[in-house]
Amino acid sequence: MSDSYESAARKAEAVADFGSGSRTFVSRVQHTLHVTPSLVPLLVLLTAVVVFAVLLGERFLSPFALTLILQQVQIVGIVALAQSLVILTAGIDLSVGAVMVLSSVVMGQFTFRYGLPPELAIVCGILCGALCGFISGCLVAIAKLPPFIVTLGMWQIVLATNFLYSRNETIRSQDIESEAAILQFFGERLEIGGAIFTYGVIFMILLALLLAYVLRATAWGRHVYAVGDDPEAAELSGVNVRATLISVYVLAGIICAFAGWALIGRIGSVSPTSGQLSNIESITAVVIGGISLFGGRGSILGALFGALIVGVFTLGLRLAGADPQWTNLLIGVLIIAAVGVDQWIRRASA
Repeated sequence: MSDSYESAARKAEAVADFGSGSRTFVSRVQHTLHVTPSLVPLLVLLTAVVVFAVLLGERFLSPFALTLILQQVQIVGIVALAQSLVILTAGIDLSVGAVMVLSSVVMGQFTFRYGLPPELAIVCGILCGALCGFISGCLVAIAKLPPFIVTLGMWQIVLATNFLYSRNETIRSQDIESEAAILQFFGERLEIGGAIFTYGVIFMILLALLLAYVLRATAWGRHVYAVGDDPEAAELSGVNVRATLISVYVLAGIICAFAGWALIGRIGSVSPTSGQLSNIESITAVVIGGISLFGGRGSILGALFGALIVGVFTLGLRLAGADPQWTNLLIGVLIIAAVGVDQWIRRASA
């Protein structure tokens, strides 16, 4: 009787060990993704590059083609960095595209309508972006209004202000080149061994690295994650939740203003109708980049990877001669898959 009991006990222990090992592997995968949320989009990006390199060869792998991807995603990439900050606090900003365009319009109009030095006009445009972010931040942090509703309203207000103030007029590229070339600074090119970089691309990369460092290595960065994870617990631990939220929205507005400056360099002119889809495109890049829409988890570099994934698919499928709708289909699949992975990580860590 004792022998059969000991045998059954050993079998039970073996099953338990097997189950524990299985759970340990899953938990390790979950922990790795939780600690390094940008790992999945990075793997997707590298896989996409390899696949298109095999299919298209040097047409895709040429320095010109690869840097062309960076040029195409620079505006969305910069705006996605601003969007990432807000989403890390469990919010969302639907006004980022409109703030970007209004800031660029202010830069152009202050230069050509009021005759201000273009350097001062650029500062005014940046202050415009900061003001828009400050208003949204106060409504979210102090009035306790939902970020979705606040930024949806701000999107409409800023969009209308943009058209009313600009009178729907476009400042031509020729006028900017002759009188205020600094407005096109981010569009200037730097060629290195066949690869063509714009200052807008360099700014996007440097900004992503700077924000990644600030979020990881400073008290303010830890506060941003804490507010996004649990604002009540953050407040009890001494975090000034209101000030953190307002600072995030102000910084996002400033980044959007720089995106507006880069937009002038990208298209060459100041147009009130440009960049209208940047809000949706920035959210797409952030979600694909592994930043949780529930806040408190994600890497700022993931947003950059997300923007690059969209750029790789867009250029790769275009070079392959595929219907452009395949890009939209694949991006849609990636969005749903990214949210599914985020939900799985949260369930596994619960």
